[in-house]
Amino acid sequence: MGTKQKKFTRTAIVKDWRKNKKRYLLLLPLILYFIVFSYLPMGGIVMAFCDYKPKLGIFGSLVNRFVGFQNFTDFFQSFYFGRLLKNTIILNGLNLLISFPLTILVALLINEVGNKLFKKTVQTISYLPYFISMVVVCGIVVDFCKSTGLLGTLMTAITGKTQNLLGVAGYWRTIYIGSGLWQGLGFGTILYIAALSGVDQTLYEAAQIDGAGYLKQMWHVTLPGIRPTIVITLILQVGMLMASSYEKTILMYNSQIYETADIIASYVYRKGLLDGDYSFSTAVGLFNSVINLALLTITNKISKKYTETSLF
Repeated sequence: MGTKQKKFTRTAIVKDWRKNKKRYLLLLPLILYFIVFSYLPMGGIVMAFCDYKPKLGIFGSLVNRFVGFQNFTDFFQSFYFGRLLKNTIILNGLNLLISFPLTILVALLINEVGNKLFKKTVQTISYLPYFISMVVVCGIVVDFCKSTGLLGTLMTAITGKTQNLLGVAGYWRTIYIGSGLWQGLGFGTILYIAALSGVDQTLYEAAQIDGAGYLKQMWHVTLPGIRPTIVITLILQVGMLMASSYEKTILMYNSQIYETADIIASYVYRKGLLDGDYSFSTAVGLFNSVINLALLTITNKISKKYTETSLF
């Protein structure tokens, strides 16, 4: 019976390959991408548990210079741990609280636009900033925030103080989140607009017959219709609560505002690439990833319990 089952499975695989060969070939580059850039680099995680020396290699360092959890202990006991953790949570928390509902709101507003030409124009204009390079966006922000820049000049007129806005710790989070909204808000609505197109239109007709206006239709028909998409997106974003992009941070911050702007991702960059402390930076990055995994798992479990929508 076992031999027959194996033969049947082998035959099914061969038939499936012949039928979907082109699809598998199209999928191959994506599979190779994840293997090369996501799975193979995971072997480097062992550097977090040793005093890595390039001349010994990863596994040579692990065998000859194993230090256990010392790198993690050093990070937890360091002066920077509390500041980095606080800055990362506050920055990403504020970004989530502001950008997540605002993206849904903008998608709902765009969906209500009746004029197709105007609707497509608004969508196109709002999508464009997303395709601008992060380096270019940060360069624009830096220029605008100089004392002689557009925003700097405006703030000088309001406050009477001439200053580089990116040199003031209190402005950092506002500038970071605001520039992120400008760049990604329009593009972020694509998923919700696609979900909105799948809402049953007869439900709107029934709501209109019952006398429901736009707001009631939105609350009782539209939002429930896209709730699975909203929940899945929320789970993913909570799972990325500690995963700020270091690129944007290092392109915009400076030593004057480390107290507010320095986050775990930028600290990993400084310790790993600038200071050459690969083992310590790997340990910090691994800690960050474990926290993200825990947040993702907990949020998914809560969502599955209360909304019956989950990733797994």
